[in-house]
Amino acid sequence: MIRRFLAYSLAHNRPVRVLWADTMKCQNIRVIALEEEQVSFLSARRKTPETQPLSAILSASYARGDDGDTLKYAALEETKHD
Repeated sequence: MIRRFLAYSLAHNRPVRVLWADTMKCQNIRVIALEEEQVSFLSARRKTPETQPLSAILSASYARGDDGDTLKYAALEETKHD
């Protein structure tokens, strides 16, 4: 399930909330690359890309204010790509 939220963030350029295993703290991240065993992302605190193993993430969910309804953002995404 974690991978699905990370893929959602990557595909739609939307932030997701993750719970880190080492600190037990939540953080909003925007995924820029998703590989088999690791994820690269940007966070609000650091504007430089960071890479972590997928095993470092305990949980993932939609960021606050996001309900995952991609249809209401589809028109916005299409205008950005044109």
